Amino acid sequence: MKRQIIDTIEANETIIIHRHVRPDPDAYGSQQGLKEIILANYPEKKVFAVGEHDASLSFMAQPDEIADEVYDNALVIVTDTANTERVDDQRYTKGKMVIKIDHHPNDDAYGDLLWVDTTASSCSEMIYELYEEGKEVANWKLSDAAARLLFAGIVGDTGRFQFPSTTAKTFKVAADLITYDFDRNQLFDGMYEMEQKLLNLQGYIYQNFTMDEHGAAYVKLTKELLAEHDTVPSEASLLVGCLGSVKDICSWVVFIEEGDQIRVRLRSKGPVINTLAKEFNGGGHPLASGATAYSWEEADLVIARLKEICKAYH
Repeated sequence: MKRQIIDTIEANETIIIHRHVRPDPDAYGSQQGLKEIILANYPEKKVFAVGEHDASLSFMAQPDEIADEVYDNALVIVTDTANTERVDDQRYTKGKMVIKIDHHPNDDAYGDLLWVDTTASSCSEMIYELYEEGKEVANWKLSDAAARLLFAGIVGDTGRFQFPSTTAKTFKVAADLITYDFDRNQLFDGMYEMEQKLLNLQGYIYQNFTMDEHGAAYVKLTKELLAEHDTVPSEASLLVGCLGSVKDICSWVVFIEEGDQIRVRLRSKGPVINTLAKEFNGGGHPLASGATAYSWEEADLVIARLKEICKAYH
């Protein structure tokens, strides 16, 4: 499949790369890293990375803005996006063909060519694998800019190499990427430095989360609470992992109210929770998933199910 993707890239002059809405470092890393790899090896091609910009990821890259007609006869590649509803910029269907590259469960097998590897730590790790194949068959080179982006994506999706998805291969890839010329300290500052208002909200989470005897935990961040802390939902989402440092926690959910919906951010240290996410209009990885609730009563149903799952796990 990697060879087929490389051949398809070589055969197309215009390539437009999409990723998922509400992006994280792996979304930007895989999308923008692939763009940099293609441009480094085929400078004559027109390559664009599109989607709504997230200001918190400005340290990584800025998306391109393109007109509808650019899609005429273009190859479209979608990275790190499990289902079509989550593709940022729904014009992705306007090209002549779509390639899906992803590491989430393949519940929505969209695209003309699909490369899905759920054993990969991140989609950025998969893009590095694509580069390795390209190096072998087409003498591809990896630029410093691409290495920086892929490294950031891997670090982000592995929780700084702490998550179970981190494998020996992940460390080998990271070891190669850090031989390239980019400032790791600057990159980590961009990823992990927080404004005081966010640290204050993190303090609220630590003081106000609820956990039962089986390690099922939750915290509710209402619109009013976010306003009090002068934060928006995308900023609050950066804090979802913080409860992972709580002793004896098994699985947790952070509810973030946004408009007329409540974002359901699920994390786990053992029990599979993407099945729970699917019950509430969502999905994702076995230990890191997202869903949507439409009332606080529905959010309470998520909590009840999470408690059942943690109790059964013990």
